Amino acid sequence: MSKVDGKFKFSPISVNFLTEITKIIFAIIMLFIQARRLKVGDKPLLTVSTFMQAARNNVLLAVPAFLYAINNYLKFIMQLYFNPASVKMLSNLKVLVIAVLLKIIMRRRFSTIQWEALALLLIGISVNQLKSLPEGSSTLGLPVAAGAYLYTLFFVTVPALASVYNEKALKSQFDTSIYLQNLFLYGYGAIFNFLGLVITAIIQGPSSFNILEGHSKATMFLICNNAAQGILSSFFFKYADTILKKYSSTIATIFTGVASAVLFGHTLTINFVLGISIVIISMHQYLSNQIKDVVPSSKVEMADVHDHSRVKESACVNVTDSVASEAKHRHGSDERQPLLPV
Repeated sequence: MSKVDGKFKFSPISVNFLTEITKIIFAIIMLFIQARRLKVGDKPLLTVSTFMQAARNNVLLAVPAFLYAINNYLKFIMQLYFNPASVKMLSNLKVLVIAVLLKIIMRRRFSTIQWEALALLLIGISVNQLKSLPEGSSTLGLPVAAGAYLYTLFFVTVPALASVYNEKALKSQFDTSIYLQNLFLYGYGAIFNFLGLVITAIIQGPSSFNILEGHSKATMFLICNNAAQGILSSFFFKYADTILKKYSSTIATIFTGVASAVLFGHTLTINFVLGISIVIISMHQYLSNQIKDVVPSSKVEMADVHDHSRVKESACVNVTDSVASEAKHRHGSDERQPLLPV
């Protein structure tokens, strides 16, 4: 809706910068509200020492902030190649890359059915993308297919790495308030986007530094919507996981497709319907086959050793109870319970 004659009259970087500023304001407000609700004995949130220590502990948030700054710009570029529903579907390609990165970086475990569900997701996206590129058009002097697939490659890999790194950074400092972590994340994001504005002004001239140039009610709504999306995503990363966040976006895909058809007259093709159907089946398979963390065998063996030693000690006090305990231990040795809740 913010495009004019198929182009943007504003700087996409300025939208991203204002989005980060909006999120910073929200984080500050929530920090003050959270600080007022602290109980006696809780660690204060708004002291200089707390802020500085949290800043040092969460410095890794600068990495996903930089990657998000690149990705948020790519989102606008993708809108020049694809309609909104197709962009949303393409973004789901990230989930396969995310799964691989989670396995490598965070040692996340997935069941066979979950990997199959992710493969189904990829198939569903591919079905939807058949004949999605406009014919006979070009952008940036490149054939549209080549340019589109090049940006799609970055559009998939960059945010996937950012999301996994963001989840790792947020969870590594789990005791830190999420609003304080968001303040750092969005602060870094605002800095990187501001640097982007400065570089653009150097290349295109000082007149391009006007942050509000070309903005309208549609771009203001876009800023608020993107800010809300970023804030909600942070809760997924810290309290759930990245793949669950990506699967939740498949629900948004359905609404995006319907809204695109209503507002812009885009046709909901049979490819889109089939693709969405496969994606929904994939989501059900993945969520209904969550794999639980298994306690390492060494810990189970240690628990058995402790149990055996306690049986020996009790034998000195009551021989009858010892015999009963050992019999019960032998009977239940094949049904070991995890030492930690899962």
